[in-house]
Amino acid sequence: MNYLAHAYLSFGQEEILLGNMISDFVKGKKKFDYSSGIQKGIALHRSIDAFTDTHQATHDAKQYFRPAVGLYAGAFMDVVYDHFLANDRNEFTDDNALLLFTQNTYASLEKNFAVFPERFQAMFPHMKQHNWLYNYQFNFGMEKSFGGLARRAKYLNDSMQVFEIFEKEYDYFKNYYKAFFPELKKYTQEQLQQILAA
Repeated sequence: MNYLAHAYLSFGQEEILLGNMISDFVKGKKKFDYSSGIQKGIALHRSIDAFTDTHQATHDAKQYFRPAVGLYAGAFMDVVYDHFLANDRNEFTDDNALLLFTQNTYASLEKNFAVFPERFQAMFPHMKQHNWLYNYQFNFGMEKSFGGLARRAKYLNDSMQVFEIFEKEYDYFKNYYKAFFPELKKYTQEQLQQILAA
């Protein structure tokens, strides 16, 4: 899952949110530099990623992207899942609910800017300024996200082919999301209870 899902699956808990959002920038023993609550958020993020990567819907959906981007298919699927979450009226009842959620997420994160890993500190102002979390719902937001992913990838030069696949196979991707996300949400709620109780 990408940033919107990791924020949403923090269920309004600030330290969990922070750990969930910075996890990819915290390697090895560096996680012990953070509070217990943030460490639990990091652990939750990794549980979410493991569940996502091994789910049958993700495995099947990635096959559409694999010819174009190879091993990066999973990373592009993470962005696709965020698109459908942003447009999921079972989770965000209307556009205003999504907007309010994203504003609250930025505000909660900004209070903890000082403890961000350096790379997340550099990225966060762009995330907020260009409202990544909110704009995943739009095709232009997806196109920009795909472009950013391609620029960071080691051997990808262009994301247009991926975006074209996304548009062409849109309904298939939507069905994979519907098969996947309710199970992920239930799993994450259970994992969070266990992590908080530990």
